[in-house]
Amino acid sequence: MAAELTLKLQEGDKAPDFSAETNGGGSVKLADFKGKNVILYFYPKDDTPGCTKEACAFRDNFAAFKQKGAVVLGVSVDPVKAHDKFVEKYKLPFTLLADVDKKIVEAYGVWGQKVFMGRKYLGVHRVTFLIGPDGKIKKIWPKVKPDEHAEEVLGAL
Repeated sequence: MAAELTLKLQEGDKAPDFSAETNGGGSVKLADFKGKNVILYFYPKDDTPGCTKEACAFRDNFAAFKQKGAVVLGVSVDPVKAHDKFVEKYKLPFTLLADVDKKIVEAYGVWGQKVFMGRKYLGVHRVTFLIGPDGKIKKIWPKVKPDEHAEEVLGAL
């Protein structure tokens, strides 16, 4: 079970800008998506059971997100090479950001202490931010159930 996370960002706050390398060798900035809803979802690690369920749920609902004009971005501290394998293995149609220097996870306050089987360690908490077309945070999901989450986000658009 993860340790309780206290988020420093709140709904209504301006979303911290970022730039990052992506799967497939590109790079993006939050500013690239001005005027669109952006689903920025943070997850612990590529190709692990919960993260795979969550990514596949976003994949399976991707057409609906696209239809609503929303952009889906997944963020973890995995390198681009791991993202490329994850995207290829599960045919993920959205962009994954490689935050290896932890600038994005720290800016959004999702990097922190976690506990697994009694062992404490630092890692990425599973949190999703819905950033509105104006660059402000419209909604935050601090507790995510990987299999149901994509539909929950879709319902908020």
